[in-house]
Amino acid sequence: MPDEYRTVAGAGVHETEVNRSRFLCALAPAATEQEAQDFIAAVRKQHADASHNCWAYVIGADASVQKASDDGEPGGTAGVPMLQMLLRRDMRYVVAVVTRYFGGVKLGAGGLIRAYGGAVGEALDTLGTRTRRRYRLATVTVDHQRAGKLENDLRTGGREVRDVRYGDAVTIEIALPDADVDAFRSWLADATAGTAGFEAYGDA
Repeated sequence: MPDEYRTVAGAGVHETEVNRSRFLCALAPAATEQEAQDFIAAVRKQHADASHNCWAYVIGADASVQKASDDGEPGGTAGVPMLQMLLRRDMRYVVAVVTRYFGGVKLGAGGLIRAYGGAVGEALDTLGTRTRRRYRLATVTVDHQRAGKLENDLRTGGREVRDVRYGDAVTIEIALPDADVDAFRSWLADATAGTAGFEAYGDA
C-alpha cells in the first residue's frame, strides 16, 4: 500500500469542444464512494438538459473502488476511457463527470473514446494535481486524569487531532501517516503506562 497518492488539487470544470459538441469535465476530490456519488448527482442536476453526463471515479489509495458509467453513450466509449485516464495518471480519491452537449456531428466510437478520455486528461492538466500522504484515522481512549496532558503532547508533537469526546473515558481522534502507526502505538504505551486504548481504522 503506497504511503502517498495523487489526487486533484481541487474541484473545477474544464471545457473542450470536439466537432461542435461541448464536453465539460467536472473534477473533484472524493474521500468516499458516497462523496463521489453525491458530486455526480449534483452535476447531473446542474446539467439536466445535457445529452449525456458520463462519469468515473477511483476511491482508495490502492484504487480499490473503480466505477464508471457511459450514461447512454455506446458501451465502453465514455466512462471506461475516463476511468482509464484517471488510472493512467495514477489518480486516487477522485471523481470525474464529463457532460456532453451534442453539436450535431456524430463522432463514432473511436472519436467518443478520444473525446471523453481527452476531456479528463485536459482537465487534470488545467486544474492541477497534488501528492498527498496517506493517513489513517485512529482513536485513543484514555482516562480523564491523563487526557489533558496526552492531548497537549499530541498537539505539541505535531499530531493532527481531529476530535476530542468526553464520556466515561476521553476519546481523542487523530490522523496518522500510515507509516507511523506502529511507532505511535509504542509511544502511546510508554506515555500512558499502557493504560490507553488505541484503534486504527480507515483512511483519513
